Order: sequence, then structure tokens, then C-alpha cells
Amino acid sequence: MKKRSLSIIALGAVGLLAFTGCAATPAQTVGNGNSDNKDLTIAVFNGWDEGVAASELWKAILDKQGYNVELEYADVAAVYAGLSTGDYDMNLDVWLPNTHATYLKEYGDKITELAAWNTEAKNTIAVNADAPINSIAELAANADLFGNKIVGIEPGAGLTEAVTNKTIPTYGLEKMDYQTSSTAAMLTELTAAAKTGENIAVTLWEPHWAYGSFDLKNLEDPEGTLGAAETLHAYGKKDFGTDFPQATKWLSGYKMDLDQLYSLETAMFVDYDGQDYGPIVAKWIADNQDYVDSLTK
Repeated sequence: MKKRSLSIIALGAVGLLAFTGCAATPAQTVGNGNSDNKDLTIAVFNGWDEGVAASELWKAILDKQGYNVELEYADVAAVYAGLSTGDYDMNLDVWLPNTHATYLKEYGDKITELAAWNTEAKNTIAVNADAPINSIAELAANADLFGNKIVGIEPGAGLTEAVTNKTIPTYGLEKMDYQTSSTAAMLTELTAAAKTGENIAVTLWEPHWAYGSFDLKNLEDPEGTLGAAETLHAYGKKDFGTDFPQATKWLSGYKMDLDQLYSLETAMFVDYDGQDYGPIVAKWIADNQDYVDSLTK
């Protein structure tokens, strides 16, 4: 985690300023004249591509406004801990009211909400669109058609917690092998199944670019074990508003619907095969300039 250190002003310089009567210009004033700190760290959850996309977008926006934005990737638990201690400044991928409820219960009084920017998110168990079932309630009886396994994501994810503690016992899926390792591993298996035409059941969430790249359907969840639609939030460290008052104002008006988010994710993760997202995001911004400009008005 990036640690902050206080700027130390040499005594001689202080004396010189006092002698000349000149006022010091704050070292952390951004180029556009607002009083925000220059350096801002956005923590990004490993493997959560909607968060990667939103973070890259805001990095580009804030860099243009004179900030020095750094993206730091970490697991979910580490991000919440880092926000609570001020080691990270903000995160753009907080899922409420269900997925990250445990983390908000632990750290909620040590962090601050900045925006609720999308209300269409949801956790799912997804299967190939031509799979012979339509509900999680049918999965146990047809487990052999899916290799007796559910392919999951990171063990510490809120989705993993919900599937483990609610979905599996509710629908009697204990005999299936629930595999958890990483989102990347899940997507690798999803890609392989799509190429061979095999049935596959994976834990997934919307928004995610996989829905535009694979022919998938979400299994119905009649018992509501994965929760209803959720809201994506931006949260910051406790004193974010003090250090970044202008950025706080901009973020408070941040909204991004699924069409906009899928468009950005497709540009970054489907149409492009690489890790240098800067030029990809710059082109997307140019193609969506009116929307992007509205975020800093």
C-alpha cells in the first residue's frame, strides 16, 4: 500500500518567506486551481472488471484535471482495510446492500460514501444459454450435466460468501464441487467450455463483459439467495472530503448505466488484448465526450 508522508519545509525557506512577506502556495494544489491534494490513490479489486473500467475512466478524468492518480490492485478485504486506515484514497466498486455488507459492517464508520453510480448490478449463477435448466432449483438434479461442479471466483468475494452460506445449502448443492480460486481462472474455464460446447455453471455478476462475449443465461434464484439488484458505490477514506473537496463534488454526481459500462468494458477487455488501458480509455472518452465532460461540471 502506498503510504503518505507529510511534506517537510526547511527552516531556512520558512525564514525567507517570513522575511519577504510572501505567502506560500500550497504544495498540493492541482493545476486547475482547486484546493484538492494532487496525489490520489484508487484501490481496485483484483478481478472485478467493472471496477477496473470505472477506475481507469476516473484516472483519465482526474489526470486531465491536474491530479496524479495511481491505481493499486488488491483483494477485497485488503482494500477495505486500506481505506479504513487512509492507505488508499478511494474505491469505485462497493456493492450494496448485500455483497459487501460484511465489510461495511466492519469498516463502515471508518470510510465515507462518495457516490451511488449504478443501480443495475446483481450476483448470479450463470450457465451456457443452451443448458437444459433455467433455475438453480434444478441444478442439484442435473449436476452430472455440469461435471458436478460450480466454478467460482475469489474465496474472499462477497459473491462467494453468498453462494457458500446461502445458495448451496438452500438448493441442496453440497455434493457439487464448488471451485474457488480467481475470476481469471473462472473465465478460462468458461472460455474452454464455450469452445467445446460443454455445459458449465459459473458464479458471475452483472455488469460483466462476459455477457457480451459468451452466450449465457442467468439461472433463476426463486429463494433469493443471491439477493436482488444491487447498487455500485464509490467509497473513500474517512477524510476524503477534506483532502479532495472538488473531486468529492464531481463524484457525487457520477452515474453510469449498463450500456455505457458495457461499452467501456468491451473496448477494454474484449476488443483489446493487453494491459495498457490508457489509449483505449482515451479513445472511448473521445467517442463519449459529452458524457465524460458532464462528470466534471
